[in-house]
Amino acid sequence: MSRTLGQKIKPPAFDTLPGSAFVRESQLVYDPKRPGFPAPLPFSAATLWRKVGAGTFPKPVKLSSRVSAWRVAEVRAFLEAPMGVHHGF
Repeated sequence: MSRTLGQKIKPPAFDTLPGSAFVRESQLVYDPKRPGFPAPLPFSAATLWRKVGAGTFPKPVKLSSRVSAWRVAEVRAFLEAPMGVHHGF
């Protein structure tokens, strides 16, 4: 499969990723600059980080000094848990 210069590769949909995969913030929350890209989380990046700080959303894993990402399995567990019940993050 070839692509032309400037053509963007669309990342796989969240639902198709294995639980062991990692996702970055830009793949989790809605970005008005990318309206065609679906976001699995119904809140903003600021709210995501507020929830991480409060312990109600899983902490990201540091993949390098400048890259943090979340395990897909942990994000799915958050989404599947009843409202207000998020333990072990």
